[in-house]
Amino acid sequence: MIDVPTLVEQARQGRPRAVARLISLVENAAPELREVMAALAPYTGHAYTVGLTGSPGVGKSTSTSALVSAYRRLGKRVGVLAVDPSSPFSGGALLGDRVRMQDHATDPEVFIRSMATRGHLGGLSWAAPQALRVLDAAGCDVILVETVGVGQSEVEIAAQADTTVVLLAPGMGDGIQAAKAGILEIGDVFVVNKADRDGADATARELNHMLGLGEARDAGDWRPPIVKTVAARGEGVDEVVEALEKHRAWLDEHGELAVRRRRRAADEIEAIALAALRARIGDLHGDRQLAGLAERVVTGELDPYGAADRLVAGLTAS
Repeated sequence: MIDVPTLVEQARQGRPRAVARLISLVENAAPELREVMAALAPYTGHAYTVGLTGSPGVGKSTSTSALVSAYRRLGKRVGVLAVDPSSPFSGGALLGDRVRMQDHATDPEVFIRSMATRGHLGGLSWAAPQALRVLDAAGCDVILVETVGVGQSEVEIAAQADTTVVLLAPGMGDGIQAAKAGILEIGDVFVVNKADRDGADATARELNHMLGLGEARDAGDWRPPIVKTVAARGEGVDEVVEALEKHRAWLDEHGELAVRRRRRAADEIEAIALAALRARIGDLHGDRQLAGLAERVVTGELDPYGAADRLVAGLTAS
């Protein structure tokens, strides 16, 4: 039997084992999850969430680790949610990000958790929103969410972060990739990492040109900055933090932070409701009714919309 109130209180005190236990309950969709979320709700809404995304090989993990160091120098408690590819055998995270962040492993003011995508192609684990709530309630001032490198599917991070950082690197065709993947639309701050390599200036210029070709901006609109870094040496990282803080101030000033968080909450509610409906389809009617309706659609006796209407009518009547 899990003592949820005690576990939540221990997490509020910043105890890593309690925070890890709560996130495990989230990932496993444990029966206690509703109680956990209800207990955490009054303590959420304070953390600043930064999403980091980009193509594989641009240095997301190294950049995340460097940002952790920068925020710790500012006295901030930092949470890291590193969404790793799932193992095809166990379904668990491959933990590559954790290996790169060992410098922070003994810091009690840093909590790092790897989560598996478990086949989810949006670049984020389905459990990420609830895991973010756990870290928020545990007193993290800043939460860094690093997504798995899956290219064009990664834009989902923008829905979960207050500020989205898009990382690029010279010589990797990232300019073309950015235009193709819609990444220009989600980036609040752009970082050209590995800026000590040839082509870094050209990448930054190309990116600046493409941003200039984007949507027309009104006076006062946010203009995403481009920062060059060498994350492996910590160069330019303070400038990234400065850009993030400027964007956070802009969000507050224009009311955009509240808008983004309301949108995020609405998406989360919708996802939970849809999951509950799917469960009811299976639990209340079993696979037999669905199989029967499918058979009638295949034989032409019923169309898919009519079949769906019958299924929904059965749900609402029960």
